[in-house]
Amino acid sequence: MKLHMHPASITSRPVRLLIAEKGLDVEEEVVDLFTGAHHQEPYVSFNPNRLVPVLEDGDMKLTESASILRYLADKYDMPEYPKDLKQRAKVNEIMDWFNSNFYRDWGYNLCYPQLFPHHKRRSDEGQKVAIEWGSEKSAFWLQVLDDYWLGDGRPYLTGDRITIADYFASSIMALGDMIRLDYAKYPNVERWLKNVKSLDKWGEVSEALDGFAASLEGQQFVTA
Repeated sequence: MKLHMHPASITSRPVRLLIAEKGLDVEEEVVDLFTGAHHQEPYVSFNPNRLVPVLEDGDMKLTESASILRYLADKYDMPEYPKDLKQRAKVNEIMDWFNSNFYRDWGYNLCYPQLFPHHKRRSDEGQKVAIEWGSEKSAFWLQVLDDYWLGDGRPYLTGDRITIADYFASSIMALGDMIRLDYAKYPNVERWLKNVKSLDKWGEVSEALDGFAASLEGQQFVTA
């Protein structure tokens, strides 16, 4: 198997983390996002979405982090993706919640416009409105995460055991490290994220992202 990815990619991190934690034999192929390789041939023909990651397994090509996590967990019969129908449904539910609700406002309206020039809105007014919207909505979703999903004190998103939902969601949530979110405002989120970050391979897999975060020292960000 081969994973086309970039070490500083938010969406590559959950897949790389699962692979590293499980010691899977997966070759990594770096797609250099900083030189625009994802917008050039041969990658454009390989993945017209022009995004990473992409997993190749034989003649199958799979995009989307959440789908790759589910595939790997099934292929290797991992307990992180339970077979019990109801337990699996809860894992799918929270992954979909992060993708459909949280990530939209958190990533694309709050964090990315402040972190990456190509996500910045075309006018100062457009940028201001997007970030204000993203901040307000992200605060709402963070409170839901803190109160509803994690409010009963559970260590992980669906209960006492880590699942692929935690791999996926924590990698998105940790964008807050870059904009210096005060996690203390959301104590259950802070506790949960600390649990996932205690994985043996978190630091290794997040090294490039941590380096990027360190390079932003001194910049001011709007948070949630």
